[in-house]
Amino acid sequence: MALDGVTVCAAACELRHFLTDGYISKIAEPERDELMMAVKTQEYGVKRLLISVGSSMPFVCLTETNKPSPATAPAFTMLLRKRLMGGRILAIEQPSLERIIRIVAEHRDELGDLVKRNLIIEMMGKYSNIILTDENDVIIDAIRRVPPSMSSVRTVLPGERYYIAPTQDKADPFRDTDRDYFRNHILGRPMSAIKALYSTYTGFSPVMAAELCHRAGIDGDESSASLAEEDISRLYDCFTGLMSDLKEGSFAPEIVYEDGAPREFAAIHLSMYEDSKSTRYEWISGAVEDFYSRRNAYNHIRQKSANLRKTVSNAIERTAKKHDLQMSQVKDTDKMDRYRVYAELINTYGYGVEDGAEYFDTVNFYDGKEIRVPLDPSISVHENANRYFARFDKLKRTREAAARQAEESEAELRHLKSIEASFETADTEDDLALIAEELRRTGYIKKGGAPVNGGRASKGGASRTAPKSRPLHYVSSDGYDIYVGKNNIQNDELTFRQGKGNDWWFHSKKFPGSHVLLVTKERDPMKVPDRTFNEAGRIAAYYSTGRDQSKVDIDYTLLKNVKKPAGAVPGYVIYHTNYSMSTEADISGIDEAE
Repeated sequence: MALDGVTVCAAACELRHFLTDGYISKIAEPERDELMMAVKTQEYGVKRLLISVGSSMPFVCLTETNKPSPATAPAFTMLLRKRLMGGRILAIEQPSLERIIRIVAEHRDELGDLVKRNLIIEMMGKYSNIILTDENDVIIDAIRRVPPSMSSVRTVLPGERYYIAPTQDKADPFRDTDRDYFRNHILGRPMSAIKALYSTYTGFSPVMAAELCHRAGIDGDESSASLAEEDISRLYDCFTGLMSDLKEGSFAPEIVYEDGAPREFAAIHLSMYEDSKSTRYEWISGAVEDFYSRRNAYNHIRQKSANLRKTVSNAIERTAKKHDLQMSQVKDTDKMDRYRVYAELINTYGYGVEDGAEYFDTVNFYDGKEIRVPLDPSISVHENANRYFARFDKLKRTREAAARQAEESEAELRHLKSIEASFETADTEDDLALIAEELRRTGYIKKGGAPVNGGRASKGGASRTAPKSRPLHYVSSDGYDIYVGKNNIQNDELTFRQGKGNDWWFHSKKFPGSHVLLVTKERDPMKVPDRTFNEAGRIAAYYSTGRDQSKVDIDYTLLKNVKKPAGAVPGYVIYHTNYSMSTEADISGIDEAE
């Protein structure tokens, strides 16, 4: 979700708690559109404030991570060091519920006089900015200057007076809380209840408006004009309850997850995602930092894997077309048995047929039905039989070759789809390096190609340093370790090197997916609790391409029953003794090891 006014309110509350009366001891710009400030406080020690005004993900949070600074500081950073370094933070404010935080600091100028400076952080998507003003709100400078050529609404230039950009006549949710005002503005808008809320009040996002509608027990997608009086009354009560919590600084930050990936974060509990996995935080900074770091990591891996994904996607498309063509050739040979029957009927009953005949009728001795056998009048009856036998032999050879090739193509397609599935579990560059290595081994990438992780490639195409990718590690409710291979090379490593014969091995029956290893150690493998078996099965279902199915069939067996044929591609195994279960692809409630 985009950073809304409620989240900024929680951030401002947290910064007030930790930074008020602190002294600014360090200012750096570790990356473009980012500021890192160190603030010395008497009660909490040194706190690091990270400010990002990137157009895609603006945010502000306290962090424990210290980012390296460039050797040469940018001009705006030098200005802030001159005007703010050593200054004492007097106040941290948020105007109304705007996505703006104002840090008021007291600093001594060149003459030694105390002066006030305002560092204004605007978190508004592509219009985000960091602006330094004097005590009269005259702009000293900004990290992004906005001349008239860039904006006709508001310019941000040194010497100009700072003001907040117009907010489309939205109401102040702290001030305009009268019941009649709320009712008239929500009912009077020809739009959904959710849209009416965030269009009426400053600082409300669609997610926050949807949460209020859910708390009020109404369908937020319905037109606001169709709401009954009792609906409006409940919605108003939820609205005023939320505003009361914000005034009191009562927040419940959390991140909500979907399929293991962060979906939303908020400064309050999102009851509309009650069934989803979530992580609660004491302060909003923890939620913001975790959400954006995970989102950045996800985007980074997606970007890094783009070429590999394209290679695999193209190979799948090519192989699928080849397989369809081969199956079409197999289907075209369905008439070969008819030619054999024609030839046998001619040899059996054709002695009375004269040369030059175009056909003859007889009884098919295979089914006892009348059949007409076509003949070529230009050749003898005996030569017709030989021709039909020749056609039969040719189609038979074609069928055998096409069927063999189709089987090979189907196996190749399964292998490629298993590689495609491994992108979903890749979360580091080392994981991508193993996928690239597998593509090299199987000929989809030329040997000697550049490794994904940026290391040197050997003459054989493999990286000289083995990637440090590790399998996923879960712990069952009964304390058993469960490991999940992220890709086919790791699957082989897990199954044939890390695992022992009495460990349990799990895999989706029909869908490509990860090898899952349930480690028994010295314990009796036949006494593993059913709950642990079920959890390992759910993990195998989740880490397969069938995770969107309501139920996934899982095969499981002792690892000693799993074999790898000679020359098989990475990840391919066979087994002839196994148990099966049908389970949901849901890993909620299963702990991931630290």
